[in-house]
Amino acid sequence: MDISRNQYFLAGLVLLFLGIQFRMINTITLTPEFTQLLAERTGHPLAAVNAAAPAATTSAEPVLKKTFRPPDWLGWSLISAGSVLILHSLAMRRPD
Repeated sequence: MDISRNQYFLAGLVLLFLGIQFRMINTITLTPEFTQLLAERTGHPLAAVNAAAPAATTSAEPVLKKTFRPPDWLGWSLISAGSVLILHSLAMRRPD
């Protein structure tokens, strides 16, 4: 199956808007549940701390939240790749 002009254009738009979104944000704070899920999947010691925390406190919610700061180059690279895909789709022949 060949990728058509419209699929290149859509992929380019998605990458372009995702890159703009990454350029607009400074940090991403994950929910405590997702932080614990990541810690369990990677075998991080944070998983043991979060599992023991509800027993020590009355709150059933995990204590720690992970903060992620995307690098500056990530937004620019997504914008660049999206722009190239959009321009490539415009240079292709129209489907017959």
